[in-house]
Amino acid sequence: MTFNPTRRGWIGLGLASAALLPALRAEAQGQTPAPVATGPSPETLTLINAGARDVMDLSGTWRWSIDPFRDGMAGFHGAEADLGHRRYDDIDVEAAMTADPNALYEYDMDRSPTTTLPGSWIAAEPELRHYQGLMWYRRDFDHAPGGGRVHLRVGAADYQTVVYVNGEKAGEHEGGFVPFAFDVTDLLRPGRNNVTLGVESVRTATSVPPPVTDWENYAGVTREVLLVHTPATFIDDAWIRLDGQGRIVADIALNGADRADRAVAARLPGLNLTLNGRTDAEGRWRGSVPAPRRLALWSPETPTLHDVVFEAGEDRLTDRVGLRTIAVRGEDILLNGRPIFLRGICLHEEEYGPNPGRIITPEAARALLTEAKDGLNCNFVRLAHYPHSEVTTRLADELGLLVWSEIPVYWRIDFANMDTLGVARRMLASNIRRDRNRASIAFWSVANETPISAPRNAFLRALIRDVRDLDDSRLVTAALLTDREDVDGRVEIRIDDPLVADLDVMAVNTYGGWYSHDRLTDLPAMRWRSDFSKPLIFSEFGAGALAGFRDSGATRKFSEEFQAEYYRQTLAMADGIPFLRGLSPWILKDFRAPRRQHPVFQQGWNRKGLTSETGRRKQAFAVLADYYARRARR
Repeated sequence: MTFNPTRRGWIGLGLASAALLPALRAEAQGQTPAPVATGPSPETLTLINAGARDVMDLSGTWRWSIDPFRDGMAGFHGAEADLGHRRYDDIDVEAAMTADPNALYEYDMDRSPTTTLPGSWIAAEPELRHYQGLMWYRRDFDHAPGGGRVHLRVGAADYQTVVYVNGEKAGEHEGGFVPFAFDVTDLLRPGRNNVTLGVESVRTATSVPPPVTDWENYAGVTREVLLVHTPATFIDDAWIRLDGQGRIVADIALNGADRADRAVAARLPGLNLTLNGRTDAEGRWRGSVPAPRRLALWSPETPTLHDVVFEAGEDRLTDRVGLRTIAVRGEDILLNGRPIFLRGICLHEEEYGPNPGRIITPEAARALLTEAKDGLNCNFVRLAHYPHSEVTTRLADELGLLVWSEIPVYWRIDFANMDTLGVARRMLASNIRRDRNRASIAFWSVANETPISAPRNAFLRALIRDVRDLDDSRLVTAALLTDREDVDGRVEIRIDDPLVADLDVMAVNTYGGWYSHDRLTDLPAMRWRSDFSKPLIFSEFGAGALAGFRDSGATRKFSEEFQAEYYRQTLAMADGIPFLRGLSPWILKDFRAPRRQHPVFQQGWNRKGLTSETGRRKQAFAVLADYYARRARR
């Protein structure tokens, strides 16, 4: 058995990929492609809201062992790994070597160092700060057999993962930010069991994202590992929402041998509403009912959540959901039918503290989101540049923050590679299915800062079609680049990306005065022009500042004064754009970024945060908070 970091994930694109190929070729040649079916290949398991089920949380102490040459996966010449190197084997190494003096084992997972999961290995030991390669994790657990099925679900592991239970392979997964699960019922035994995860951090030019990024990799198992117990036939996916016609719509998908022609229901006890039906031959059902006239809608001002119960035979799955609508009319974004201006901020999935490890507990997420909502007066957050933890999106529901959620189709993506497209599509589908019940999610973003080309256009249009197939209740966007030219002595910024025609909302990243030689005082005079009558979001803008570095003249980059003045002038520019409907500056807090290595100002941190990594507010924080307070009163 081999595990190659260039190998694609455990589910291929299949027929959907083959159907896309002519369209991608046609678009690459400048032709108009014929419509194709682009529904994503289904994941084996969705396990929506798994934490609400009967679970064993395997968070806590795990053993770890580095494997930089991957000899736990393959021998010197590419054959199966030798007995003495297979870290996933179900064996007591010490006992085996004691019983057979000729036995040679060059690992012993039962005696390896320990770490706490979830959490990236960057936080485990100082020696792992810059380790890239294969890491093995292992822990034991007790299991008492019962009826139904047992699934092993990993919330996220970066980047490729292979899972073994009691020495038997359960499955593989590619993608660092979305959950995956395998049915392990037949791999378990009464009493003591073990699970081994091999996590490969090295990404290649065909990965999603590729190796060149502007954030910390945070490799390892960064979200919870659960053993999930379900009936033999269970609710694998369930979704409820308010549509644009004033109806509450529910979908249920069953997994199991008896999924066809089963009675199912979606109940909203607080509204005294029940939607009943029977599944089709594939185990799927959709029902709808008119919404009550005085339904309490979710919004940032009143984030009302309703209890919902999904039922199918002996299976019962609960959740708390908000009901609201999001739409576009001309150049306006409408929440519950009324125009809204998005007062936002960008976030990376990184907790406050001097040594973050992507350990997003409820407390860590609350510290970030409350600083945005209560400190900056935000009603919106952009969760960049990959799917963030379900802890964060559920808390956004509770606090009342609209969310931009995106997948890491970023910079140097291999747009001509069909396997890369397959990874992106599976990641997008997993992200949407996990969070479709979160009222806070307003936007699905398919890309960030991707240069225009025919292969790129075809690639992203395939993702946009997938979004519309999977969720017709939200808006599709992407963070785009712009053109710039001088017109009659005045700078004109033009939004002319052909992808805008396929999007509901256009969004651009702009850094005039930071990554350009413009004087800050010239920014308000810049003219913005769009070829499309659509609302615009500034998805990024910002300037770096080292907390505590001062310059009274506001001319030195990395000073707090320069950053504050940059915000004043950029916000003045924003006020002059008639079709602008939202802002999400870059970024709430300083975050780890290995590419940023100025020995005084950066030291491995991107300093564009409005707070330091430990939460110290910079001068620009107050500039944006005051601006948003005034905006909220308009």
